[in-house]
Amino acid sequence: MARNILTILLILLLGSGAAPAYAAGADPLYEQQPPDHSAWDKLLRQNSYPDGTVNYNGFALQRAELESYIRSLEDTPPSESWSREEKLAYYINLYNAVTVRLILDHFPVESILNIRNPWGQKLFRIGDAQHTLNELEHEILRKLDEPRIHFAINCASFSCPVLQPFAFTASELETQLEMVARNFINDPKRNRTRPGSVSLSRIFKWYREDFAPSRSGLIEYINGYLETPLPQDADFDFLPYDWSLNRP
Repeated sequence: MARNILTILLILLLGSGAAPAYAAGADPLYEQQPPDHSAWDKLLRQNSYPDGTVNYNGFALQRAELESYIRSLEDTPPSESWSREEKLAYYINLYNAVTVRLILDHFPVESILNIRNPWGQKLFRIGDAQHTLNELEHEILRKLDEPRIHFAINCASFSCPVLQPFAFTASELETQLEMVARNFINDPKRNRTRPGSVSLSRIFKWYREDFAPSRSGLIEYINGYLETPLPQDADFDFLPYDWSLNRP
């Protein structure tokens, strides 16, 4: 009798269209794991140079690998189960890879500013949603409350932070972000920080609120990375921004 009742209940459940509790959408193991960034790491090590220049001709010869990597990110949108470090590495690498592809789409070009609306075009997707580089930077990355992203993402220009010769990864992210912050702030091509003559990158003007709420707070932030700290009341201005393409 009990067996008959169970059989009837099972038939009613299946007939109602109710999904079993272990259906894909309810199973946390179904969520996609963060993508592998090794393909992007290999491309960067071959085509990004220590002096900050980028071999776009080399990237062009490996366009298929670049496209495959970007598709792997597009098809693997971050989920709530990902760590903050996994999300940051994903978005930073995506921003840089899409920027390289944008330059290749218009190569040869003297500056990213010669491309119509470079940061406002829908250039890629995350899952099913199309996005612009502006959206990725301002609505996603900056909302993760990590000011060092500004030393990690690259806008294909000489005054930008260097396109690093490695991919960002969750396991190494803290070390990588500290390194790029220190390198950028101490780079005399991008910041001149001699006592009595301080000229900073315009990144610190455009995004000052991400670093500190005041001028003195910004000096304090920069001093955390400088080999020779500046006086707390140091006066400073901002360097012109060189938008020339960062090619050799």
